[in-house]
Amino acid sequence: MSDDEMDSRIWRIRRADRETSKLLLRPGNLVGPSFEPGPELRDDLGEYARVLVVGVGGLGCELLKDLALSGFKNLDIIDMDRIEVTHLNRQFLLRLEDVGKPKAEVAAKRVMERVSDGNIVPHFCRIEDKELDFYSDFNIIVLGLDSIEARSYINAVACSFLEYDADDNPKEETMKPMVDGGTEGFQGHARVILPGLKPCYECTIWLFPPQKKPRTVAHCIEYAHLIKWDEVHRGKAFDPDELKHMEWVYREANKRAELFGIPGVTYSLTQGVVKNIIPAIASTNAIISAAYALETLKIA
Repeated sequence: MSDDEMDSRIWRIRRADRETSKLLLRPGNLVGPSFEPGPELRDDLGEYARVLVVGVGGLGCELLKDLALSGFKNLDIIDMDRIEVTHLNRQFLLRLEDVGKPKAEVAAKRVMERVSDGNIVPHFCRIEDKELDFYSDFNIIVLGLDSIEARSYINAVACSFLEYDADDNPKEETMKPMVDGGTEGFQGHARVILPGLKPCYECTIWLFPPQKKPRTVAHCIEYAHLIKWDEVHRGKAFDPDELKHMEWVYREANKRAELFGIPGVTYSLTQGVVKNIIPAIASTNAIISAAYALETLKIA
């Protein structure tokens, strides 16, 4: 690393420190009436706040960087995926030489290279593999997910910790705040879920529009994926993360496309249709991640 690159990195980190300090040293419309500004808050944020980031995709990579630069020192990340070439265009913490490695481990390493006083603990596993005690250790859960099923699971876990007093009011100390959201093309959103005070994820799931496949020539791939696979592999579950399974669907989709004279079936397209991958825009991820980080800071 050159001296200029090091100076630039130090300048960015110091600037982030100054901006966070401004929020913690004065009252304003971003905080509640009980907020008491003071210089000790910056140290408290780093020492006491424990944040779990779930998912290290295009949004999750931005989140991890933003939270670390906002003063959160104790961060954990959990993700079950290994790095693929198709991830590199939108997940800026990952490099070509990282292909095949666990996302969580690489992302944690990259951020700690730039924010040296942070402690980021990666967990390369499924969210269901962790015991409830694991989730109970965190003050805030931040979701960088693209799956409704995964969001529903974390929502159920967070709500399971909630307790009520004799007057049926939620006990604040048992509340597990969540920051949720997502991006799609140029669109995105971030929202705060406070179990017991605000509607949880399941309460508002009906507001989501039906999921659409992002490709217009997907019928050959869907035929191979949803129909042909079951005909040939009776009783064997299809695993979208298994390379051999995806290659089989790609070959069968190509055969059907050739039979009907339909061009355009590629391996990348096959992945996009089967995994419901929606093209990501880096700028959108960055903007929504900034909103996530600000909401997390306000909660803390």
